Formats: sequence, C-alpha cells, structure tokens
Amino acid sequence: MTVLVGYLPTAEGEAAFTAAVDEAKRRGEDLLVVNSPRGGAPVSAEAADPERLAALTAEAGRSGVALRLRTTPHTGELADELLHVAAQESASVIVIGLRRRSPVGKLFLGSTAQRILLTADRPVLAVKP
Repeated sequence: MTVLVGYLPTAEGEAAFTAAVDEAKRRGEDLLVVNSPRGGAPVSAEAADPERLAALTAEAGRSGVALRLRTTPHTGELADELLHVAAQESASVIVIGLRRRSPVGKLFLGSTAQRILLTADRPVLAVKP
C-alpha cells in the first residue's frame, strides 16, 4: 500500500507533506507525492521546482520513507486527478492540505479539498499549516 499526498509548493502543501511522511512512517508504507501542474498552462503555480522536489525526496529519506514523485500534468480538475491516482495506486490514505476559505468563497469557487473529502472512497487526512 501507499500513502498519497497532493503537494503544492505552498504552506498547505508543506503541512500535507510533513503529515504524509509521518503517516507513511507510522504505517510502514511508501509515499507517493503528486505534484501535477495543469496541462497546457504556460506557467503553473502548482508545479514545484526541481530543487524543491529533490529536497522533499531527501527529507523523506532522512525519515526512512521511500518516496516516489508523480509530476505528470493533468487536465480537468485536480481533485479528479488525485482520486484517480489514489485508485490506480491502491493508496491506503490520501493526505491533503487545507486553507481557510469563507463559505461564500467555497460556494462560488468550489474547493478541491472539499471534493476529495466528499468523494474519496478511502480515508483522507486533511491538515492545516
């Protein structure tokens, strides 16, 4: 089994990564980091730079956790991509970072985290920075 974490280079993404490393270590499982930029976008804030990805790999290694990276661009919604990868990889848990949003913001803009929490068919660990 695998612990899957949706990673963005943000405070929320860092919190999710830290929690995912702890969870993978506790479960004795590998860690799969999904950092999937939107396909076709000329610039994406979702994509972590190679130096940050190397640092994540080193940090997991220091904790004794084997890490795999998945940086394939996605089309459509990020929530759908994470749920698809979770099913494909038989992830035991999905770890995501949460940011504070007002109810009105959620109503108009939707929420990737909310969609994952409501539709995932496996446990979801949601953390805040």
